[in-house]
Amino acid sequence: MSKKLLKSGAIVSVMTLISRVLGLVRDIVVANLLGANAAADVFFFANKIPNFLRRLFVEGAFAQAFIPVLTEVEAENNPESMRQFLAKVSGTLGVIVTLVAIVGVIGSPVLAAIFGTGWFLDYLNGGDGASKYVLASTMLKITFPYIFFITLVGLSGAILNTLNRFAVAAFTPVLLNIIIILCALILHERFSEPAYALAWGVFLGGLTQLLFQIPFLLRAGVLVRPQWGWHDPKVSKVRKLMIPALFGVSVSQINLLLDTLIASFLVTGSISWLYYSDRLLEFPLGLFGIAIATVILPTLSRDFVSAKAGQFAANMDWAVRMVSVLGIPAAGGLILLAEPILLVLFQRGEFTAETAYMASLSLMAYACGLLSFMLVKVLAPGFYSRQDTKTPVKYGIWTMAANMVFNLVLAVPFGYIGLAAATALSGTLNAFLLYQNLHRNGVFKMRSATLIFLLRVLLGTLAMVAVILWLNESREVWAAFTLAEQSLLLVKLISAGVTTFAIVLLLLGMRPRHFAVMSVDA
Repeated sequence: MSKKLLKSGAIVSVMTLISRVLGLVRDIVVANLLGANAAADVFFFANKIPNFLRRLFVEGAFAQAFIPVLTEVEAENNPESMRQFLAKVSGTLGVIVTLVAIVGVIGSPVLAAIFGTGWFLDYLNGGDGASKYVLASTMLKITFPYIFFITLVGLSGAILNTLNRFAVAAFTPVLLNIIIILCALILHERFSEPAYALAWGVFLGGLTQLLFQIPFLLRAGVLVRPQWGWHDPKVSKVRKLMIPALFGVSVSQINLLLDTLIASFLVTGSISWLYYSDRLLEFPLGLFGIAIATVILPTLSRDFVSAKAGQFAANMDWAVRMVSVLGIPAAGGLILLAEPILLVLFQRGEFTAETAYMASLSLMAYACGLLSFMLVKVLAPGFYSRQDTKTPVKYGIWTMAANMVFNLVLAVPFGYIGLAAATALSGTLNAFLLYQNLHRNGVFKMRSATLIFLLRVLLGTLAMVAVILWLNESREVWAAFTLAEQSLLLVKLISAGVTTFAIVLLLLGMRPRHFAVMSVDA
């Protein structure tokens, strides 16, 4: 099991790495094309709403509710029963998301008014943000159908992941990035507003992702004709698990939408600064946190179905160790190198050094919560794999309420930076509550060996931070460097930091066995 988990995690991480690298290339193209102007704010806004729904379905509620039930059906060893279940789930889900997509397209002015309230008020009163509201309403009509495509992509990916075919679903996001890049480069001159080319890239990217997965479903023998099955017992079970899960593991995404609403009242550029910093945060979060969560959920579901409580806890422990050894140094590196990374990646075209500086401040605030965001990704499956969605939803509501309070307290004095800090604080609260419950109920408790593991990681990170601070240059020196010189220095700092971290772990006794899952018979 240990080797299988490590192999699956490595496959997902490699595929995710390819996707994230292309995602950075995509963001470089977008930054060059739009920078942090009004059109950039509107595109990021129009992309964030369907993207939020994607995370609810693909990485959040649907996957967390569907995979445990699918694991139960798979354990019956009845292929026809499984095909019937998949047919009814896909048919029911397909009808629902079709209706949601239609409502979203027709109601785009209402959505733009709700989540871009500041712009809508300007539209009513003839203020500076009026044009942003009009553009957002139009652009949402193009980007919102993405939710239809990507929800079915999420369903396909969940099926393939349950069958231990992780590579296909992990590679699929690469196609979205490629399509958006191509549309940006080829179509931007065909529109009066270049941001429209990006919006069409989102639409076509979603369609391409869905078409890509169909042959793999056919080869696996799980491509079925959709059927309506709202009242089917198994579909009903997924539905009942899914509804509360909407507020569980995806609470951080709801918080980001609240940030967008508040940011619409702030100065132009606030949404863009938050977007660029969030995108860089998503790189380690997706590469490590989501990748590990992807492979751990089916495994935990099998442990629960097989009544292997000891192995369940051991696999949870492994997941926590993996996100910690990757997330703690990644957070330290992002805090120290936020501005240099943004300069090297994005400073060209419309993206200025001032934009990099402004985005770096929110990135540092977000990075303080990186480990918490990762822990939520791996702790939440500890509930969903046991078909417990009520507990995460309770904590999700508490966390959302806390985030709103943090926003009100921090946004006034610190603006968009306060919004990022509030998100980090609420994410930390969510992780704490999830772990506390698992610990209190005897489901999962970190072993003493894991606590020693975390101490080694922390000491290695402190050594890494010291070396980077010692080798780093001042902001004035960074500004005077050419792009080539900036890139060389950034590579030097990252290499020195990673090397220092690895050496310190070795000196403290860290060995390959510490990265393995403990085998437990019970």
